[in-house]
Amino acid sequence: MKSRLHTFYNGQALPVASVPMLPIEDFLQGIIDAVDHGWRVSSFFGAPDDDGVILYCVLSFKSGGLMGIMGSVVKETFPSITPLCPQLHLFEREIAEQWGLVPEGHPWFKPVRFHRSYRPGSDAWGRGPEAEILPGVMDFFRVEGEEVHEVAVGPVHAGVIEPGHFRFQCHGEQVFHLEISLGYQHRGIEAGLLGGPFPKTLFQMETVAGDTTVGHAEAHSMVIEALSGTLAPARGEAIRGIALELERLANHTGDLGAIAGDVGYLPTASFCGRIRGDFLNMTALLCGSRFGRGLVRPGGVGFDCGETQRDELLTRLEAARQDLENAVQLLWDTPSVMARLENTGKVSQEAARELGLVGPAARACGLNRDVRRDHPFGIFRMSQIPVMASQSGDVYARTLLRWLEAEKSLDFLNEQLRQLPGGAHRNPLKSMAGGMVAAAMTEGWRGEICHVAVTDEAGRFSRYKITDPSFHNWTGLAMALRGEQISDFPLCNKSFNLSYCGFDL
Repeated sequence: MKSRLHTFYNGQALPVASVPMLPIEDFLQGIIDAVDHGWRVSSFFGAPDDDGVILYCVLSFKSGGLMGIMGSVVKETFPSITPLCPQLHLFEREIAEQWGLVPEGHPWFKPVRFHRSYRPGSDAWGRGPEAEILPGVMDFFRVEGEEVHEVAVGPVHAGVIEPGHFRFQCHGEQVFHLEISLGYQHRGIEAGLLGGPFPKTLFQMETVAGDTTVGHAEAHSMVIEALSGTLAPARGEAIRGIALELERLANHTGDLGAIAGDVGYLPTASFCGRIRGDFLNMTALLCGSRFGRGLVRPGGVGFDCGETQRDELLTRLEAARQDLENAVQLLWDTPSVMARLENTGKVSQEAARELGLVGPAARACGLNRDVRRDHPFGIFRMSQIPVMASQSGDVYARTLLRWLEAEKSLDFLNEQLRQLPGGAHRNPLKSMAGGMVAAAMTEGWRGEICHVAVTDEAGRFSRYKITDPSFHNWTGLAMALRGEQISDFPLCNKSFNLSYCGFDL
């Protein structure tokens, strides 16, 4: 199995010519063998080639922090291995949609984002060039039986939230099956990156998922640095880590409040809404943007952190810690809240492993995986954050994990701000090398973010692949609703709080 992979480490670049190109049968068997031995599929995508389409698979292995890559050239079809490796089910559908390749034998062969193929004249579903393609227009799974009914929700929802369509098969209040259809926010980001990077590229990366600005900007900057041989200075890496954990704190705090709101417990909901704003304002203190835009840049960061800012951040963090502890303790001390959180929306550890869940959703099921520790990058190579996990896999576990991670992030920020390295906060960027492939992963607040770039001989992007953690986790939400009451959907949905636009790209 190992001989099929070219192994490397997070944030490294290697020549495209060094990627093992295997016959499709060996390539797919290599993926199956790797997953059986504990590897995970972090990215699986197609890239243009004169002989057809190159399929690349990027895998990661927890022990030793290894990553691996291999490829295969395909013309029109390839055998689906989703029945043997369920975590590939969306990747295979995405490849079919983007490149017109048919994964033969795929058990759930449907579009992902409802757009035309990148290869003119090719379409995996046989849709003609004049056919109108609309998001969500497809055949949905249906459960037949007396008193079985269907509930369709969205894509337009109450409140200012993103669009997505949810189709429930129910018997009374019990949910037999939930099918999720997205694609309403498809922006063509990956296709627009071909030939880049362009002046607008970094700004696009900051809006792949707007609430994960720092996470995606960090992954992209790591890719650019790997391709150009640029090293970010220690001070820049530390500030990046501070910004990443502030982003985690803001979103975890917002989710804790939203979960409280979904069970009708307004004290914590109100408090956390305000405290989330406190963390956002701390990021604004660093760079002028509450979402961290303009902060992370290839070569380091766009803004330094002076002594006055540092002291102000330490003061604000201590106040926010006390407020957050008090607000969250109200949840744990209220029996009616705990009764709604416990044993609701359970996902088993086996299901989480087979689906390849990441982030708090995985750790809540007992899968102790975190890029910051398993594939350390930036400041996390020098300063580790303890990784927390739970076992119950329910809404309570996903709520508890947010609080436990918030505690560790607060400790990390206090430590890093008190010992910021000296020196420059950014190094000048060198030219990007041609004929290379680079992969970088970060641990966003939702989980693993993976960016992979392939450059042509001129050093421009011939392919750029982005995998947001939501791409791994949406199916986990569907599994959480199996056997639950349909009225539990808002609570389960909020306990995952996945990104629509990060999925749609």
